[in-house]
Amino acid sequence: MAFQETTTTGYGTRVGRSFKGIGSGILLFLAGTALLWWNEGRAVKTDKMLNEAESAYVEMENPNKIDPALDGELIHASALATTEDSLVDQQFGIGAVAINLQRDVEYYQWVEHSSSESEDKLGGKEVTTTTYTYTKEWVSSPVQSSEFKDPAYQNKNMVLTTVEEQDLWAENVTFGAYKLPSSLFHSISSEEKIDLNLSDDLLKQLDKNNRMAYERTYGKVDLTSKKEELKQIAAQEKEALKNDTLRNDSTVAQPEVIAEDKTNYDFIHQNGNVLYYGLVPGSPQVGDVRVTFTKIVPAKVTVMAQVKGDTFKAFKAKNSKTFQTLRMGTVDADEIFESEHAANNMWLWVFRILGIILVVSGLKGIFGFLEMILKVVPFVANIIGWGVGVVCTVIGVVWSLIIIALAWLFYRPLIGITLLAIAGFLIWVFAFKGKDKLKELAANRGKGGEVPAPQPQRPEGGEGTV
Repeated sequence: MAFQETTTTGYGTRVGRSFKGIGSGILLFLAGTALLWWNEGRAVKTDKMLNEAESAYVEMENPNKIDPALDGELIHASALATTEDSLVDQQFGIGAVAINLQRDVEYYQWVEHSSSESEDKLGGKEVTTTTYTYTKEWVSSPVQSSEFKDPAYQNKNMVLTTVEEQDLWAENVTFGAYKLPSSLFHSISSEEKIDLNLSDDLLKQLDKNNRMAYERTYGKVDLTSKKEELKQIAAQEKEALKNDTLRNDSTVAQPEVIAEDKTNYDFIHQNGNVLYYGLVPGSPQVGDVRVTFTKIVPAKVTVMAQVKGDTFKAFKAKNSKTFQTLRMGTVDADEIFESEHAANNMWLWVFRILGIILVVSGLKGIFGFLEMILKVVPFVANIIGWGVGVVCTVIGVVWSLIIIALAWLFYRPLIGITLLAIAGFLIWVFAFKGKDKLKELAANRGKGGEVPAPQPQRPEGGEGTV
């Protein structure tokens, strides 16, 4: 059941906050303006850098042999990225010859969600009703339920254990006869599962520790009946999901598809590449933990970077912008540059929209006190607030366009001047030529001339009536 909390904010407090908001509004306005200016320069410099790189790169025909003639050149090549380094997870004794060895951890916890609704009252007060709901979810870290708003859910979370996440990388990754720097091989994404086969001694110790943690929270229970109960719940939920009737309810644990357990312990289970802490992996309880192990294996990749001896570094353009990339598989250079230009254009518009939003939000923050002062009469305040919002939006968009135009003049003077010239010509045509036309019409009227009214058309083949 949802838990609600109601708070009331007085008129004086609200007005005080609105005046304090002027400062934050100014900061947002300045930040948005700076972002718009910076973004245009970033896009231009990136575009020029990509064009320079596109005209400068050469094909590395045989990455399996170091070619001194290519030293200092921006190259495009495809080869196998591999390593002979052996990575070991010391805590669990899991090892592999791999580029990367990763341990991810999740905890099954109660999670608090909130939504708020505010209502203005006559006299300027604001009444806010916040509704809190609670669901069981897999999360990346334990949740402190002692801070939950609903007393019924406080201190309901526990964990059988805590495990640190880990991300191990090889030190030596080769690309044919060359060495890949970490800035490139960290982009390799050929991820595979690690089939677990932990020692019995480790599993026994983990099972013992988990049992003790479970009994501290839930007490001693009949594990056979408890497991059967959880399995029945899992089966019911699986059937409900199959019939498309499973509801999004805080008391329903989501069903899981797991591999066959290779061990025979009560509180620790090996399922594929997942080490599960809990009674029944298919029907988790609050406090259960799952640890997932993956590795990145050798794979065919494509590299664009500058050769530096037997390794690579980022290509530095004349405008000091740098470029290097690693793509999975064999990718043509034209395709790489096409995608890089597309990404640059995408980020140009993302930052433009973000900048405009910041500018408009800043203006609303600066002038928000006008609406707030009138909150004693909510109806009038809403009308004024709507008007302030419209004006701030229009001014914010116009200001943003001016900044973008000025940035174009600064970073792209030829294009900017051309656009301004075209705009000026159009203004002259519509303003001055239109003005001359109006003077001509006025002169004709002054002489008694009239502009003839349009006459109705007669139908063909007969006389029409008006």
